[in-house]
Amino acid sequence: MISWDRGKSTSMNRKLIGEEPLSIRLQGEAYSVVLRTPGDEIPHVAGFCLAEGIVDDPDDFATIGFCEDDDTNVVTVMLSASRRDNIPDILERRGFISQTSCGICGKEVVEDLYQMIHPLTDDITVDIRRAFQCIEKLSDQQPLRQMTRAAHAAVLYDKHFEILSVAEDVGRHNALDKAIGKVFLSHRLPNACLLVLSSRISYELVQKAARARIPVILAKSRPTSLAVELATELNITLATAEESGLYIFCKPHRLV
Repeated sequence: MISWDRGKSTSMNRKLIGEEPLSIRLQGEAYSVVLRTPGDEIPHVAGFCLAEGIVDDPDDFATIGFCEDDDTNVVTVMLSASRRDNIPDILERRGFISQTSCGICGKEVVEDLYQMIHPLTDDITVDIRRAFQCIEKLSDQQPLRQMTRAAHAAVLYDKHFEILSVAEDVGRHNALDKAIGKVFLSHRLPNACLLVLSSRISYELVQKAARARIPVILAKSRPTSLAVELATELNITLATAEESGLYIFCKPHRLV
């Protein structure tokens, strides 16, 4: 690449983030294609399937793996017989619920998601000072961003502020699917109580967190209005860190 500074150009090398298609096959049929940064493909697809309502438990997978050992761009999911019989409508759907849709209003989005996702009923509280420190230290968990300046991050913590999983990706939704998928497959997802994001909080990320039953989301950037509306309905705490402190947009009772 060429760097230009004050009239002087210099040739130099800079690392670029990878972006490749990942094909997700469900029950032998093409289900979706996502553009992502290569790596963590199996957790990525596991987190995606949880968010989409395809699975509720790791045991709902009969198998999940690469279509061919030398091709990490295609992951095939086969469901257990009992799970397959319980979700015929989802198996017939092509296109996923977490994508932004055209021709519908925010109220319809919230109503549709509210029908498939139950509000959280936990009694978790989180130390607000320690939560703020998690955002302040987020860059420590972002080696890919430090190299490329182009990656989003998602970090999951338990109630003791121990890190459960970390993921980076060119797409913020992919990073979250990967982080959730890692703890989902290891049966540790019930321990997750705090999600820290490098990105803004969109309604898609709230939906994914709700499916994972994560009660508190903290981010570097402010949420969208639709994200706040959905989080309010689903009883999820949303907050962002700014220079002047922490801004809590809904359900502040968990941050004490």
